[in-house]
Amino acid sequence: MRAPFRTTAMDSIFGVPVQALFGQLLIGLINGSFYALLSLGLAVIFGLLNIINFTHGAQYMMGAFVAYLLASKAGLGYWWSLALVPLVVGFTGVVIERLMLSKLYRLDHLYGLLLTFGLALIIQGLFRNEYGTSGLPYAMPAELAGGRNLGFMFLPNYRAWVIVASLGVCIGTWFVIEKTKLGSYLRAATENPALVQAFGINVPRMITLTYGFGVALAAFAGVMAAPIYQVSPQMGADLIIVVFAVVVIGGMGSIMGSIVTGFALGLIEGLTKVFYPEASNTVIFIIMAIVLMFKPAGLFGSQK
Repeated sequence: MRAPFRTTAMDSIFGVPVQALFGQLLIGLINGSFYALLSLGLAVIFGLLNIINFTHGAQYMMGAFVAYLLASKAGLGYWWSLALVPLVVGFTGVVIERLMLSKLYRLDHLYGLLLTFGLALIIQGLFRNEYGTSGLPYAMPAELAGGRNLGFMFLPNYRAWVIVASLGVCIGTWFVIEKTKLGSYLRAATENPALVQAFGINVPRMITLTYGFGVALAAFAGVMAAPIYQVSPQMGADLIIVVFAVVVIGGMGSIMGSIVTGFALGLIEGLTKVFYPEASNTVIFIIMAIVLMFKPAGLFGSQK
């Protein structure tokens, strides 16, 4: 029988126990997974629609709540929710885009920002009035219960799944947008929609579906977050400001910038909690200020 892992005086880095260090790195990767998914959705929406979607946090919260309602009212578990919730919440995004956002494309960006900010407050208020402010539990799938002892740390199976699934969705989205014909149409529509329309492509429908897809990414993240953070009307509001900072650092509209910056800043935040906990809540905003001073378009953005 193998002897249990024991921490010794040598099992530390700069005086920090190895288990504590890797534990915070794991938490940073998990947070980074959600930063990357949410900022990716924002980048997709801004890249094509030029709208700063402040409703994104509320749509992330809606994803968690729809999963909770499917489980409590319809008896559908996590895997069904992971497949259905992005479609349901994405459809609400399609309705919002058709009825409201499509009227603002010729106006200043400020109008879209104000509209989406107001929608976020309305959605959060409705859920808060109905369910209160305390978190509701959501069970993780039985297949992903437990974890693995890696020797230097204990790795919960569900946390590992969140990281792998987020990375897979992010890379898949990047591939579709950057390496396929559909992605080339999307990019062309941002530069010259009239020319793309002349080739017989329905640009308004493409824009609508793109917004719906960005919302679906937020809902997908909400379902994955529900077993970790519980389901709460405030879960989106607590996260969206950080995600906007991630988007600004990576570059507004940059797909790869959102992915790389999201995961990297999650790790940096985790390391900060180990070595300088007092700055862990502000380190991302400090980095944002530094990046904006030297590269206003973001690390991966282009100055137009």
